[in-house]
Amino acid sequence: MRPVEINLHQKSRVLELIYEDGTRHELPCEYLRVYSPSAEVRGHGPGEEKLQLGKEEVEIESIEPVGNYAVKLVFSDGHDSGLYDWDTLFELGQHYEENWQNYLERLKAAGYTRKTRSN
Repeated sequence: MRPVEINLHQKSRVLELIYEDGTRHELPCEYLRVYSPSAEVRGHGPGEEKLQLGKEEVEIESIEPVGNYAVKLVFSDGHDSGLYDWDTLFELGQHYEENWQNYLERLKAAGYTRKTRSN
């Protein structure tokens, strides 16, 4: 499902996606970065995913349209190789809670403590 509106809230580091049916997803930049669809993050197959550490302060610097099917998000840490097609963005929104908990559990298992956000 293609969003009818995409808003980047830089202060809160949230990408807001609004859909024609009224569905609204608010996705933190950190979440979008650690769930990037790029091979650098996802690997080339199941089990090859790479846990992303130290992304608490990451921001989206730009959103670049890719045809009529996706956007490229350019992050402040230099990451820009993931193409977020509309289905991927919608799925990330629909499964935010479970994905975020999974990420936090993976960080804990790796012995990593998330830094508190500075303003």
